Amino acid sequence: MNQKEQAFEQLVREHKATIYTVCYMFSKDQDEVADLFQECLINLWRSWPNFEGRSDVRTWIYRISLNVCVSLDRKRRRHQTIPLTMDINPYEEDSQDSRQMEILRQRINQLPTFDRAIVLLWLESLSYDEIGTIVGITAKNVSVRLVRIKEQLKRMK
Repeated sequence: MNQKEQAFEQLVREHKATIYTVCYMFSKDQDEVADLFQECLINLWRSWPNFEGRSDVRTWIYRISLNVCVSLDRKRRRHQTIPLTMDINPYEEDSQDSRQMEILRQRINQLPTFDRAIVLLWLESLSYDEIGTIVGITAKNVSVRLVRIKEQLKRMK
């Protein structure tokens, strides 16, 4: 394995949770999350030689992962499919916390794609400046959008 491959492998090891979190926010099932994760890795690998280090590597990873997930989400919405399911989730817990988390996830999934990305980054405890850098808006705009998004989530049923 050459140095480039070793450096990339180390990068993925250090940031796989970040990539997985982004994928999880844009998916409804584990197989789809795995597909998104793999697609993110492919795009990160392709972009790796062009990464100049002008931004933080975490910001770069978020940006590429979000772009992959947003693009695939748009394709999926244009080409509606009916997934085959068994209507059972072996990982599902029957606690109040897990039900509330699922309700929140469902509400977030109803948001427009751009707003969903902002919420994800906010939930990851990124600063408004970091979020703005990743999605391409000002920190002030991030603040305004988050207030509106929170209000929208409260109104959802």
